[in-house]
Amino acid sequence: MILKLLLPIFLLATYLSADKIEDQILEFEKKRFSQNPRIEVDDLSIFMKKELAQKGWYGFVVDIKATMAGNKVNAKDIVFSNGEVISSELFDLKTGKSLKDVMTPKLTEKYYDKKRLIAGNHNAKDKIVVFSDPLCPFCMDYVPDVIKHVKKYEDKIALYYYHFPLLAIHPAAAPLVKLMAKAKHDGVKDIEEKVYSVFWDEKFSLKVKDETIVIDAFNKVFKTSYTKEDINSKKINEEIFEDVSMGENVLVQGTPTVFINGEQDKSKLKYEELGK
Repeated sequence: MILKLLLPIFLLATYLSADKIEDQILEFEKKRFSQNPRIEVDDLSIFMKKELAQKGWYGFVVDIKATMAGNKVNAKDIVFSNGEVISSELFDLKTGKSLKDVMTPKLTEKYYDKKRLIAGNHNAKDKIVVFSDPLCPFCMDYVPDVIKHVKKYEDKIALYYYHFPLLAIHPAAAPLVKLMAKAKHDGVKDIEEKVYSVFWDEKFSLKVKDETIVIDAFNKVFKTSYTKEDINSKKINEEIFEDVSMGENVLVQGTPTVFINGEQDKSKLKYEELGK
């Protein structure tokens, strides 16, 4: 997202084979990013390639590792090419839908991590994975509904939860997700469901950056006594970083982002069909 420098349609040299298109795209991306003096590209690779229904067109997810203003950045960019042109966006003329929607990677088995199971049966056939921010207004309504549904059919569905705080929108999510992780480590049952039942915007500004304010509010609600040191341990920070990285690897950009049996559900309503 930091490296989101969208390009219009640019010409490539001539029609190329699929493998040659990959090489050409990587070369093009290197040249494009090198034009920005603030960005030093460390590595570029094709994370995913998909042949589109549109004859001769391919979609590519490019994995970008770079240094920007002294900070290491890992981002992904979606581009399309038919060997003659490259574009950051394509739309289906019949449906009007962006073809970026078909470029979302499928989840692998590693996303069904038992330690991230928050409801249902880990061995169930149907699996839901949610990337969420507890301070996202839509998430506050959505996540409790999903949990309720899964608990109703708890033998038939597994629900996995990943932290994905949107810090640019509400920085207060940073300490809150760490508090959730700490409480879970300490054996607080159903902490995700409990956190989503609280109207946090009545207790502190969602844009507050002072961790102490969020910690004090959490301690009052859950009768805990956590400190900054408790939630900033290496273990907690690595856990949140891993959750966010797992989301970024499957192109999560907002919350809630929902996957049903490995496929991203743009409607966010398919979970209602499971278990019945």
